[in-house]
Amino acid sequence: MKKLLLSLVTGVLLTTFTAHAQDKNKPRPSLPDTVKTTISSGATVEIDYSRPSVKGRTIGKDLEPMEGKVWRTGANEATTFVVDKAVKVEGKALPAGKYAFFTIKNGNTWTLIFNKVFKTWGAFDYEKNKAQDALKVDVKGTKAPSFAEKVTYTIAKDGKVSMLWGDYAVNFTVK
Repeated sequence: MKKLLLSLVTGVLLTTFTAHAQDKNKPRPSLPDTVKTTISSGATVEIDYSRPSVKGRTIGKDLEPMEGKVWRTGANEATTFVVDKAVKVEGKALPAGKYAFFTIKNGNTWTLIFNKVFKTWGAFDYEKNKAQDALKVDVKGTKAPSFAEKVTYTIAKDGKVSMLWGDYAVNFTVK
């Protein structure tokens, strides 16, 4: 009886471990991506993010960003924004470093947040870490030139950074 019970417990544990391991190796629906550019000022700007898809849903209702709420500006872990030299974002100083990049959509105004606590899942811990904001700056959002099914970032040589998502375009300059 003890052998049967031990075999049963061992079997359950192995099955649970195997199922968990397979789940962990399962591809994420929002795949990771990185953009990296050395801009004309000589600073290298890198953005690491995951790319959620709209999939027929409504942004602001069925998926983020929700009006007035902090968004990780991507999916999965917080999007990170890395600069190898001190830069100015929209004319405001940002020291060299790695930051979690969050946004808050308020109508046509988007608040860009660069937070020193970059190793975090989504924006769930932002409230407890907001004292670690290195920079907050407001920019005007615009209508995207074409519909972006997946969150997409670009960094131009002149320092223009763009985030496209659905019909939204958020642009800011890094110098």
